[in-house]
Amino acid sequence: MPYKNNLYILFFLIITNCTTGSLINNKSNFVYNNNFTNRGFTLVYNKKLYEQKIISKKLDKRSLLIFQKNLKKDTTVKITNILNKRTIIAKVGNNSSYPSFNNSVISTRIASELDIDLNEPYIEIISIAKNSMFIAKKAKTYDEEKQVANKVPINSISVNDLNVIKIKKKKVNKKDFSYIIKIADFYFNKTALLMIERIKVETKIKNPKIQKISNKKYRVYIGPFTNINSLQNSHIDVNILGFENVEFIKK
Repeated sequence: MPYKNNLYILFFLIITNCTTGSLINNKSNFVYNNNFTNRGFTLVYNKKLYEQKIISKKLDKRSLLIFQKNLKKDTTVKITNILNKRTIIAKVGNNSSYPSFNNSVISTRIASELDIDLNEPYIEIISIAKNSMFIAKKAKTYDEEKQVANKVPINSISVNDLNVIKIKKKKVNKKDFSYIIKIADFYFNKTALLMIERIKVETKIKNPKIQKISNKKYRVYIGPFTNINSLQNSHIDVNILGFENVEFIKK
């Protein structure tokens, strides 16, 4: 019996030490430091979701705040609509509960700026350090624009030249719906194989796979899934494992 317990402890230590990305245990919550990144499906806030208690906190429609359960309040994040490559800088707001299938909750303003497709709201969230050069450059540009704006007369009127030919935007060919669920990345193939066995024993998932990313990176995943319903159902099974940063990756 002690041998079995020691084996479980050893397995736990291997898993926690071999997954990529660093975690800081803060009481019962896990909080990522500045290397946090996640790809998944966001949820666009609306009043009904709050009234139905699907989301526990209100979010102003003009806000540049998001709800993200893995990051501390006031963390600066870069959000990218992966389908069209549009990006925006936002901040993490108060802690709020929302469906585990979603990696965040965003305001209608952010959704509009990113031109989010509500049928496939696939985004990437990357945390940005406070001393990031990107943020400094963004702030500098904003100050310069502000100075130029102050020099423009209030009564100036701009008139569009109707003879100018408008450049038509090329339509982006949207790929078919196809996603995998990334369980975790490991440094060693043996550790990935242990995770495969754990998934088979502890969940209803019977066909987890391993993808060799590099000599020191082995990805355990399930899928691909060709519709959002099957993706959600499998995500529920994955939640049993207790991983905090499960990602959806478009194929």
